[in-house]
Amino acid sequence: MSDEYQDIVRAGIPLADDAQEGSLRPQFLKEFLGQEEIKKNLSVFIQAARDREEALDHLFLIGPPGLGKTTLAQITARELAADFKVTSAPALDKPKDLAGILSTITPRTVFFIDEIHRLKPAIEEMLYIAMEDYELDWVIGQGAAARTVRIPIPKFTLVGATTKAGMVSSPLISRFGIVQRFNYYTHSELADIIKRSAQILEVQIDDDAALALAKCSRGTPRVANRVLRRMRDFAQIEGGGRITKKITESGLKRLGIDDLGLEKYDREILLSIINNFGGGPVGAETLAISIGESQDTLEDYYEPYLIQCGLIQRTPRGRVVTDRAYKQLGLEIKDRLDKGGQGTLF
Repeated sequence: MSDEYQDIVRAGIPLADDAQEGSLRPQFLKEFLGQEEIKKNLSVFIQAARDREEALDHLFLIGPPGLGKTTLAQITARELAADFKVTSAPALDKPKDLAGILSTITPRTVFFIDEIHRLKPAIEEMLYIAMEDYELDWVIGQGAAARTVRIPIPKFTLVGATTKAGMVSSPLISRFGIVQRFNYYTHSELADIIKRSAQILEVQIDDDAALALAKCSRGTPRVANRVLRRMRDFAQIEGGGRITKKITESGLKRLGIDDLGLEKYDREILLSIINNFGGGPVGAETLAISIGESQDTLEDYYEPYLIQCGLIQRTPRGRVVTDRAYKQLGLEIKDRLDKGGQGTLF
């Protein structure tokens, strides 16, 4: 048994599930595909912390959903051979919730908080002291008899993840020693991820089929793995168990996913702007209501990819569709009209 494996077992961190339907998440940095710059830097920081037998500096991860922030936090704990605790900001309702977690951690624990931009102010204030001084401020008693005591806690690593870095307060960001920003994955990187996942799922996939899936996965491994599972179903029932390009093209069509990775709601967003608002501009709140989605879902999940693909633009007055959106939807681009500076209509 290797030293690395022994460290992980002692830390009580589970390895990948042995079952066929086990997690597709990579377990170590060497298995994590893509985000090369982040991996190179983080491997150095982790090794240095291990050599000094210290807690890794606090780590802040920024990026859209599905790019691997949670996975990287888990990998960090495994590489450090440290305990891993996880929660999300909405789950921390009162300061005592945070205190309950931090009072039970062991030295060098990796504590992961997802959606950290949604922390309540009182909890954030408590976190400041915990991150800097490794102490908890706790109020004992009430009224005139109340007093504050500081309870020491072991040195730990806070890993905060967010899709909205602009909503995280400056005092909180400044307390993170390592800040990493995730980028969307390339088609080549996603194809490699798909082939790795196919091996874990014990399904054969052709290279051209993997690339076709990669191109419609919105630059996101989570989407790639989700679509791969559905292609596995089609291949099992209709393709002899092998995912070919023909099975992929047929399956994507049946799922309503086009060659750019647009799904039902993506097209509804574009069609709503075109048909209901003359091509734009239209505000995010109005657009969200028109398609029956929340504004957060629109801005966090759908819009980033549509903007990245050049299908919509954000303007001071709202969202506007582009020529490429018309072409992608197979619609004719009408003559442009300038409506008194109110925006461009198509």
